[in-house]
Amino acid sequence: MKKFLHLIGAATLALSLAACGGTDEEAPDTGADEAGEAQEEAVTLSVGASAVPHAEILEAAKPLLAEEGIELEIVPFQDYILPNHALRDGDIDANYFQTPGYLEMQIEENDYDFVSIGEVHAEPIGIYSQEYSSLDELPEGANIIMSDSISDHGRILPIFERAGLIELDVAEGELATVDNIVSNPKNLRFGETQVEARMLAPSFESGEGDAVAINTNYALEGGIDIEQYGIAFEGEDVLQPNLIVVRAEDEERPEVLKLLEVLQSEEIEQFILETYNGAVIPISQ
Repeated sequence: MKKFLHLIGAATLALSLAACGGTDEEAPDTGADEAGEAQEEAVTLSVGASAVPHAEILEAAKPLLAEEGIELEIVPFQDYILPNHALRDGDIDANYFQTPGYLEMQIEENDYDFVSIGEVHAEPIGIYSQEYSSLDELPEGANIIMSDSISDHGRILPIFERAGLIELDVAEGELATVDNIVSNPKNLRFGETQVEARMLAPSFESGEGDAVAINTNYALEGGIDIEQYGIAFEGEDVLQPNLIVVRAEDEERPEVLKLLEVLQSEEIEQFILETYNGAVIPISQ
């Protein structure tokens, strides 16, 4: 009799627990745990970039990175100085705007502990003129407006040397300055007018100088008709790539390596080709 009552009591307790949802088997599966785990795994990656084309390319990469659990935060900059300051100070995780020559110069001048993790695209510097349709048409003593970045001078002057207008005493690939000009039959005036790179397009639009050497990103951002006004460009064989740069300590960080992988993907390559019509050239790996 006592055994029977004990069994009845056990059964009643089991039914009571089931009614209250007290068993693991009866608890509804809401998927909350899985959602919580996914949320914990999501990582935010902040990248500083020039507005055009870098930030636009990053926008195209956003959904591809989201599929990998990375939320991309794009931080636009209007100049070439602040993105490296922000990276140094830890305000961003990476930046995307600079070439190897500029990066090397900035590391030397500022003692940045930065590394490039890879190349994405190239932008030929162009010579633009509202009056002349070729370099050969430039008159005696023509004023060539350039940026105040010496690393850009090393890309601009070889354009004129290849056209036979000047001669430099440095080997191709070495950083040239106006002091390296050893022959200049037309007495072209290089660098007498130097402005910040972001002000080159406004200088061109206002008709300053006989020609203006403009970085492609600023020509695009300034709405300049590259096909109409561009009279000469860097050769594709000497183009400097635009890099993804990080602090040295983050060189192997999985999120930045995934960023590079996406930016070098076929999807982003097609986006660049279709969007910029040759003004921006993807670096095929």
